[in-house]
Formats: sequence, structure tokens, C-alpha cells
Amino acid sequence: MALGDAVDRQSGKAPKRRKKRRRGRTWLIAGVSVIVLIVGILGGGYLYANWRFGQIPTIHVQGISYPVPGKPFNILAVGSDSRAGLSGAVAAQTGASTGSVGGQRSDVIKIIHVDPTAGTITILSIPRDTEVTLLANQALYGQFNRINVNYANGPSLLVKTIQANFGITINHVVQVNFNGLINSAVALGGVYLDFRYPAIDPNSGLEITHTGCQLINGFEALAVARSRHYYYALNGHPVWPNRKDFATMTDTAINDELLNDGFTYDPTSDFGRIDRQTSFLRAMFERVKSKLDDPFAMNGFLSNLPKGITIDSTFSLRELIGLALKFHSYNSNAMQTYTMPETPAVVNGADVEVVEEPQAEQLLTTLFGSSLLRPTNPPPNAAGQTPMPPIITPTTTTTAVTATTTKTHHPVTTPAVNPTLAQPSYDPVPCTP
Repeated sequence: MALGDAVDRQSGKAPKRRKKRRRGRTWLIAGVSVIVLIVGILGGGYLYANWRFGQIPTIHVQGISYPVPGKPFNILAVGSDSRAGLSGAVAAQTGASTGSVGGQRSDVIKIIHVDPTAGTITILSIPRDTEVTLLANQALYGQFNRINVNYANGPSLLVKTIQANFGITINHVVQVNFNGLINSAVALGGVYLDFRYPAIDPNSGLEITHTGCQLINGFEALAVARSRHYYYALNGHPVWPNRKDFATMTDTAINDELLNDGFTYDPTSDFGRIDRQTSFLRAMFERVKSKLDDPFAMNGFLSNLPKGITIDSTFSLRELIGLALKFHSYNSNAMQTYTMPETPAVVNGADVEVVEEPQAEQLLTTLFGSSLLRPTNPPPNAAGQTPMPPIITPTTTTTAVTATTTKTHHPVTTPAVNPTLAQPSYDPVPCTP
């Protein structure tokens, strides 16, 4: 460049063009550098994400079908009651030190139906006490039993049981134990829920002493998601009990004391717990979205995922990245939630829930359309019979199907347009502080 300038001066030419070329070359070098930097960051980010993804435990699940790219698919989300990884006060609070909680059961069974083309997410909850036809272990559990007994040895039998009883194809499996839920909440810095009334659950350890939008974190998150014996104070000023006394009291005595202290009992049991889990999932979804632009927060979240969360071995990082890109602006209020239409019954002396037809088949057809298979082993009715469900043609009408689980349960309404269950006023709902 110096030699060229000297030649220009010798010939009487001004070196302006040379400076312009130099400036252009400088911009070219800067532009290439930026591109290289971006590629390096993206490549490094992908490698780091792939490393993090590789840390999540995987399990081989028999009976799942790999989804067709771009087509709707179903994820079986299983909430296990396994206490693995818990220690100290949390272990004691969840009963991990007793001999009555060995092994694992599927306390939460949710089928997440994802339609990438339509950009929709639909969740079907199957109560853990749903009576199904068993495919194995009949000598131990009988021909019919609760669906959660199929999970003792892992999700494979549960996947096969769901397809055989309901005709729902499962494409992926995610299982979360108590420790996984706690760590996920902690990694996000908690979730925000609005409690309209003080609430307590003597079994799950939930204690909400004041109302309003509040941060739920750590063990409290687990207590909300587990709450099946939920008491709330309508007058807002209950006499707060000493939980230490509960250890020596019977369930009847605990119930009597809480009622005398000004609490009201939610009699819906597992159905009420499903409602509260739905609120918790919506709050967690919004919390994750709020952290997407914070690399440090997302790193903390990803680093905690392996602690209590397991995915099936066919799940790929590319799939998860594709879902994240597709649903990064998804509004959790648009998430449609259903509960399997059921009615209470006593089968072989046990209190269970039996699938209610034709409401159940209408709901499944609405959710899964032509991908729904005919069951090979349908669930029993209250009389212990296993009739095949009615054949219902998929339709796009907005006719509502209503099934009442029991007089004390919430009505389960399943309209085709807006199926999300209305939350009872005493249950928490997601909020913004």
C-alpha cells in the first residue's frame, strides 16, 4: 500500500481511490470477522447445548412410535412418586424415611399432544385411579386395576397399556420424580401463583398462610403439584394448626381439626390435583419463556434438568430446538387441557374411577383425530365388562360434551373450541408480580 501511494505521488495522482479501496477492504474484513464470530457463537452454543442435553438421563421405552417430522405427536409425561435424590427435611416431609413409599408409581399421567403445523398444545390428564385392563402382572394385580400400577418397572408397560386401552399412540416419554420437579422450580427461580385463599395440605406439606400473587419455589412447588387433600379458608383468617401435631393424628382427626380451624375441604381429590397441576404448568411455561433471553438463567435451568428428569432415548436435541423455535412466543393461556371423563365406582372392593362412554371416546376423537386407534383391550365399566367404545367420526363442530365425574367433583366439560377447564375460585392461578 505504501509503494502504491509513492507511485501515485510520482505520477501526480491523488491517492483517494487507494483510501477508498482500503476502507472497503476494512469493512470487508470487519464483516467477515462478524460472520465468523456469529458462526462461532452459534456453533459453540449448539455444542454446549448438545453437551447439556447429553447429561439428561435417557431410558429405552418399548412401544413408542417415532413421530413423523412436522406432524402432530404425543408426549407421555409421567410424574413419578419416586423419592430418589431427596434428603434431609424434604425427604422426611414426603415420607421417604417410611417403608410405605418404596418403588415408584405414576401419580401424574399427562399426554401432551403437540401440533407443530397448527402451533397448538393440548394436554389430556388421566387420573391415577383410572381402572384399566392390565396387559401383565394379572397374578399380582388382577385383570383390572388402577392405571398407575403399570409403572412400577418403568414406562414401557404404561405406554403399551395406554395404547391398548385407549388407542392413543405415544411418540415420546418424559418422566419427572419429586427431586426433578423441585430442581426445575429452583433453577427457574420459582414460579408465580395467585392464591385467593389461605391453603394447607397436611399430606403434601403445602402451607400458604397469606393470599395474593407469590413466588412458589423449591419444596413449595412440589407441595402444590402433589396436593390431593387441599383445604382452603374462605374467611381468609383461619386458626393456623401446628403441623407437628399431625404426625400423631389419624386422617379423620386431622380433618376434624382443620374444619374446626376454619378450613374447607376440596373433595375432588385427584381431579382437584390435576387442576392445580395445570395452573403450575402454565406458570412454569411462562417462567421459562421469561428466562429465554437470560443465558445465565437458562444455563442454570439446563444444568438442573438432569436431576430427577428422564427422557426416552429417541428424543433428539434437534427436535427440542425445533419445538423451542416454534413455540417460543406461545401463550400458555392458549394451552388446552382436558381430563378423561370418568365416574366413581367400586371394583373388587376398591374405590376407583371408570371411563365414561361415549363422552371419553368423543373427547379422544376430538383430540387425536384420525390418528386414534381402536383399542385392543378396552377398560372395564362399573360392571366389570369391557365393551368396545363407540365409533365416532372426527368432526370440526363445536358441540360440547359434558361428563360429570361425581356430584362432588368438578364438571368436566370438553367443548371442541375452548376445552380448558375453569379453575375453581379456591385454586391458585398463574400471575405476574
